[in-house]
Amino acid sequence: MSRSKPTSRGSGVSVGQVLLHLLPAVFLFALFAGVGILHVTSRVLVVDMGYRLSKAEAEERALTRENDRLKLELATLKNPSRLEKLAREKLGMSMPSGPLVIGLPAELPGKKRNAHVEARDARGVRVAERGSAH
Repeated sequence: MSRSKPTSRGSGVSVGQVLLHLLPAVFLFALFAGVGILHVTSRVLVVDMGYRLSKAEAEERALTRENDRLKLELATLKNPSRLEKLAREKLGMSMPSGPLVIGLPAELPGKKRNAHVEARDARGVRVAERGSAH
């Protein structure tokens, strides 16, 4: 029996040939890895945007509730009966008697009124003044 010695150049396969055969497989692996990384990144961004949207919607609902509460509070504060009660109790005001209420004629567009208008009640007390001060 004779043994044959392996030769490094004769029938052996070179490293360059092996790399040439593996190059398409390495390229496909790199391509799939890149696509996978892009897919995972895009999914993470979508989930993050979903969380942001959910947070913004919750904030919008809270602001809408606050706006509704403030509108109700404003309507309550502007209630004429409440204002009249405050004027009577806290400020000591009362409704004027008949002769003290003076109605002024409506202004016509383009026509100016006197700069100084003064009204007096039956006792000669100045009630309202408009224009320059004396």
